[in-house]
Amino acid sequence: MERPADSTVRLALSEAGISRRDFLGFCATLAAAYALPAAQAKAIAAALENAPRASVIWLSFQECTGCTESLTRSHTPTVEGLILEQISLDYHHTLQAASGEAAESARELSMRGNAGKYLLIVDGSVPLGNPGFSTIAGVSNVDMLMEAAKGAAAVIAVGTCAAYGGLPAAQPNPTGAVPVSHLIKDKPVINVPGCPPIPVVITGVLAHFLTFGALPELDDFGRPKVFYGETIHDRCYRRPFYDQGKFANSFDDEGARKGWCLFKLGCKGPVTYNACATTKWNNGVSFPIQSGHGCLGCSEPGFWDVGPFYKALSMPTISVQKVAGGAAVAGVAAGAAVAFANRAKKGAAKAAHEVVTVDDLEKP
Repeated sequence: MERPADSTVRLALSEAGISRRDFLGFCATLAAAYALPAAQAKAIAAALENAPRASVIWLSFQECTGCTESLTRSHTPTVEGLILEQISLDYHHTLQAASGEAAESARELSMRGNAGKYLLIVDGSVPLGNPGFSTIAGVSNVDMLMEAAKGAAAVIAVGTCAAYGGLPAAQPNPTGAVPVSHLIKDKPVINVPGCPPIPVVITGVLAHFLTFGALPELDDFGRPKVFYGETIHDRCYRRPFYDQGKFANSFDDEGARKGWCLFKLGCKGPVTYNACATTKWNNGVSFPIQSGHGCLGCSEPGFWDVGPFYKALSMPTISVQKVAGGAAVAGVAAGAAVAFANRAKKGAAKAAHEVVTVDDLEKP
């Protein structure tokens, strides 16, 4: 629905009982995330406090609800909780109280009342093979997406399914699943991949838009560089063991118990761009590698089709532990990264440029 003229973030925070001290702490965290000087925290606070609450419409298509589950794993007051007070979530299939005609009416009223100003968030891939594969209130995902995107200021594709097609698009892609960017060409689209994405990454993108009125700088895959600008490997606390050639050979051997590198057990950290190693999960408690499991590469295009999860990207012909200085190992990883990236780009290009029809799906 249309927001009142005086419905600002300042009022929303006050009504929610969030103190200014907590709010300024959040702004300092945001400034640090974007590598801004500490003094910029006050400027961010001023911009956010006086900004009108942005209307947000969230559509869920072919997905598992994991992205929403991730977003709701908040601890009060946190970045997630604060940001959810700064937006007006007018439509969300999972979180809304309304259902049926009332829910669809709310979406339509919000689109009309906030035309050209609302943010459209999408999680889940869009099936092109048959409209009946995924519908909401009798409307196909394609039609609902195109209708909602017309009046949106920007579109945010949350999760790997929305960003790249995800698991629904894995070979042989029976539903003809495509990412949001395959269909939306006249609006800015920002990809926030991950299976699921880190909550702070999702809300950080929203905060950037509210603060600066624009999307953050993006990489070649449409991801915000501030969160996807470096590989997990570059920031991993196990990196020194990698450089020393110390690797776990199984999940229960001496190397695993000592916290050695999980590269030989299939860790995709060297070729995966994400903030897992720094931002972490569950209020900064841990991330998969810290918990003893290698990275699956879930924020990269086509991670589901590039090979076994528990097989190393590539291995040298001699014992890794005998490679002096780790230089040769790094070279192997670099070569593996190129191969992984090439396969991923081919998968992303296919998803982004090939229109899958019913006839295509019926071909043997």
